[in-house]
Amino acid sequence: MANAQYELSDPPSDAISAVKFAPGSLRLLVSSWDKNVYLYDTSQSGGQLLRKFELRAPVLDVCFGDSEEDAYLTGLDYDVRHLNLSTGAQTVLSSHTAGVRSIVYSSQHRILISASWDSTLHIHHPSSPSTPITSVSLPSKPFSMSLTSTKLVVAMASRALHIYDLSSLASAASAVSSSTDDPSATTIPVQIEPWQRRESSLKFMTRAIACMPNDAGYASSSIEGRVAVEWFDPSPESQARKYAFKCHRLANEQGIDVVYPVNALAFHPEHGTFASGGGDGFVALWDGVAKRRIRQYQKYASSVSALAFSGDGKYMAVAISPGFEDGREGFAEGAVKVFVRELGENEAKGKGPK
Repeated sequence: MANAQYELSDPPSDAISAVKFAPGSLRLLVSSWDKNVYLYDTSQSGGQLLRKFELRAPVLDVCFGDSEEDAYLTGLDYDVRHLNLSTGAQTVLSSHTAGVRSIVYSSQHRILISASWDSTLHIHHPSSPSTPITSVSLPSKPFSMSLTSTKLVVAMASRALHIYDLSSLASAASAVSSSTDDPSATTIPVQIEPWQRRESSLKFMTRAIACMPNDAGYASSSIEGRVAVEWFDPSPESQARKYAFKCHRLANEQGIDVVYPVNALAFHPEHGTFASGGGDGFVALWDGVAKRRIRQYQKYASSVSALAFSGDGKYMAVAISPGFEDGREGFAEGAVKVFVRELGENEAKGKGPK
């Protein structure tokens, strides 16, 4: 790529809800409130829109499956869908009773998990379509979800947070599905206890959560310009390491801090540092272990709504969409954009303690 950063052509026409790189390439999925999912090839400057898939309702999240031809998506039509990226064929895997906020796929356990505003998780087995869906009740409405190779973290309303062991979750779901007495059942409710129940370190509503690639912990962000970093290890020594810090705040002309929501978090797959994107239009890179900001990029024209690193950690996708933080409704044409930034060899590398 000739430039460190370029803008993708043919962007969505409404707010972007998620951006996800394919695990093994520079294919990029973008979901939008314009009721479409976009597939780009970002390996060349300017990118190329490969396909555009139309849905019935705004799309809230999207992810890749086992192959680069398999995608899963969720949205305001209450459905969890499989999308064949080659043929465009769509298959409804399950239906919730409210909008479906998040979708994640565990390649290690071969399960697909959706989180809906009906306060349930649905556990799907894509490799075994005839296996009934398992429904797990949550205490509150889920706002964000992330996973590692062994754990699933669900951030919810009322500052509730559940951490599930993925192996136990997959085993329990399989056992319940195989033992059902009703062969016609498509969704089976089950009570599965989380490995840990926690209360968020953040006082205000959680906006995003992202797990560390080394399976050690996670970062969460709130609408009140803060990020918290925590570790899974429940020992007192490890829990004493958790902390939160202020970010994405700008002083106005009167010298008063204007606080913006931190809409997006993403961990670098190699260095373990993480990026945050805020309603102030800035993206910052952080070393969560050393508690230091590595760098902050130039201000984007509107709110940062989604972030993602490529599987090899060499590129970062930044989606911007008006977040209406200034109180004005509506937005000008062209205000929704996706940028792909090529990272220098040490650009996202931690700096170590001061």
